[in-house]
Parts: sequence; C-alpha cells; structure tokens
Amino acid sequence: MNRHRMRSVLAWLVLLMALPAAADVYTYIDAQGNRVFTDQPHKNAKRVDIPPSNNMTGTPPTKTLKAHPARPAVQPMFHYQLLRILVPEPDAMLINPSGDLIVTVTSEPVLQPGHSYRLLLDGVAVGQAGRSPVFPLSNVDRGTHQLSVEIFDEMGRVLEKTPNQPFHLQRISLSQKRATHPCKDEDYGVRPECPLKDKPSPKAASCLSSDPSRTDSTFLVRTLNAYATIQPNLVQDCA
Repeated sequence: MNRHRMRSVLAWLVLLMALPAAADVYTYIDAQGNRVFTDQPHKNAKRVDIPPSNNMTGTPPTKTLKAHPARPAVQPMFHYQLLRILVPEPDAMLINPSGDLIVTVTSEPVLQPGHSYRLLLDGVAVGQAGRSPVFPLSNVDRGTHQLSVEIFDEMGRVLEKTPNQPFHLQRISLSQKRATHPCKDEDYGVRPECPLKDKPSPKAASCLSSDPSRTDSTFLVRTLNAYATIQPNLVQDCA
C-alpha cells in the first residue's frame, strides 16, 4: 500500500509540475486514505507550494544562410582574324654588334579592350607584355632564333598565337669592327673595340703616322709598344 501511495504521489507531482505557473495546487486525504492533488479548493485541503521549473523555453535559433555572390558569366573567347609578326620577316638576316632588334606585330581586328600582346623568343616570354605592338629587344645572342606572339585576355586565356617564325642574327666581332673602322687616337678607351692597352705609344704613333700603310696594323702597334717598353733604343728610328 505504501508503495502504491508513493507512486501516486510521484505521478501527481509530475502532473503538477506540468501545470502553468499561475495555477494553484491543493492536496488532501480522501475517504480511502489516499492523498489527492487538485487545482480546486476542497474542504480540509492545503495549498501546495511548487518550486519553479528550471526548464527554459526560448525561440529556437534561426539558421543564417550565407549569401554567395553571383558568379560572373564566363565571356566567350574572342577570335582574331589575323595575328602575325611584321618585323623581322621570316628568315630575316640581321646584323647588329649589340644584339639589338625591334619586333613589331599586328592583328585584325585591332586589339580589343582587356587584351594584351605577349612576345616569345625561343618559347620564352620576353619584353613587356601589354597593348603596344612594338617590342624592343637587346643583347640577343648570335645565331638562329624563333619568334612568336600571342594575345591573351584579362583572365589570362590565350586567344591567338602565331607559329614560330625564324630569324638569324649576326653580331660583328670587335676585331671586325676595328678592321672596318680603324681606331683613332681619341677612340681608345671610348670605343669597345679600341681598348687603352692597344693605344700606341707616342714614338710608335709618330712612326705609324709617317707611314699610312701601317695605321691599320694592330699587330705592329703592339710590337712597337713592346719594344718601346723593353728596349726603347730599338724604336728610336721606327726600326
């Protein structure tokens, strides 16, 4: 009987905890000796103090959806009717002692907004990529090289590219330049092909100036300089 009463009391307590906080609860013993809980006042009933519940009801958190920026539509690739290298011409033979040359390109239609030219020498990008169709190159090695040009857009996509176009570069040696344009006294130390070590001594220079046939002979200049240093008396008479 005691267990039955205990279970009844617990059951009533659970139900009472579920009642609104504003409702009053009363308890009494009925004729059968059972404890009764009710929200209605009854003779000999006592009011029951119910502790507040720890359960907190709140608004469930709202899920925040991150707004993804709309991806820009991929622009279709533009196609040019023509792209070619104007200068140098295919298989051109260039002669430059410093290895300098100018490359010019053209396209049809004209270069579109957001597009750029890029020049490749032997498969490697050279010069400054941009909208200018003129590419100055310097110190290119002698020999045969391959040129090509490509157009790319702001996304880095290559829109057009020319096939490799060969050209041949000759760089005149210093001895060849000196042979075609002999060194004068004021040229030594100024022109690369006229180093100061090759400048004749005053006696050697006077001997050479007296015989125009000797002015182009670097070997004679060096010989006279050597003798003037070791045995000055041997060059007194330009011997």
